Amino acid sequence: MTFGASIWVAVITLLNIAGVLWLLWWTSKRHGEKKDVVKTTGHVWDDDLTELNTPLPRWWLGLFVVTVIFGLIYLALYPGLGNYRGTKGWTEIEQYEAQSRQAEAVLARTFKPYEASTIDTLEHDPKALQIGRNLFLNNCAACHGSDARGASGFPNLTDRDWLYGGAEETVLESIRNGRGGVMPAWGSTLGSQGTEDVLAYVLSLSGRAVPAGDTAIGKQKFEQTCMACHGADGRGSTAIGAPNLTDSVWLHGGSVAAVRQSIEHGRQGQMPPHLERLGETRIKLLAAYVLSLNAARAEPSVEVAAAQ
Repeated sequence: MTFGASIWVAVITLLNIAGVLWLLWWTSKRHGEKKDVVKTTGHVWDDDLTELNTPLPRWWLGLFVVTVIFGLIYLALYPGLGNYRGTKGWTEIEQYEAQSRQAEAVLARTFKPYEASTIDTLEHDPKALQIGRNLFLNNCAACHGSDARGASGFPNLTDRDWLYGGAEETVLESIRNGRGGVMPAWGSTLGSQGTEDVLAYVLSLSGRAVPAGDTAIGKQKFEQTCMACHGADGRGSTAIGAPNLTDSVWLHGGSVAAVRQSIEHGRQGQMPPHLERLGETRIKLLAAYVLSLNAARAEPSVEVAAAQ
């Protein structure tokens, strides 16, 4: 705050404290009354219950004065009077930074044993997986869920269906630097009937049928507009994160309406990078935990996620 505002705050604070002390002193006096005279407010209940108007007890006044003195000492030691920092020079920013350094030192000791470990080693270390789970809950659960099963628009990390592939280095890369996915909108290009035709063909790739739309025409339009990303067979491409359209795993939901929405209006997704915030060791622990949820990923792929 400005110098003038700081002086104003300090003066008002000290005047308030002085005013409280004066008020206590004033109300503790009898001002012209004899000490043995009992003064009342004039209020009487039940004939003999009289409300007195006597000074506060000395012990109570003394205790209040002690608290005021404590407050003055506190204001001398710590900030409270405008820009005055107090004799200790304390600030919440410095305290936060000191506590952060202490916390980082503790974390560094915690993560030190895992710096040179491989992902495979970490996957078989219960303590490392527990740390990885805590990291996941603190950094990833908001999008992927506490059980890592995701939600509409956020991948399920337990079903062995990987947009960019499930290799260790690929998962590490996703966590380190993030991912960005864009599905362009084709509604204006295809038109309403063309959208229904492509919808019919896309759903037919996973063995589903819809009453509207021509599958044969949809296939031709698919080859013209979608094949570059999803491939001629619709199995997608892990190189660019294009989903496999032949299984029952749907990132944004597999209902007819959801798939139509994807074709007509497109989709966008962003996985934020975490390297700068977490560092390499914590990212390895996170990757190990995520991969441990897919312990059978080396086995032949099976469909385990139902259409949403």
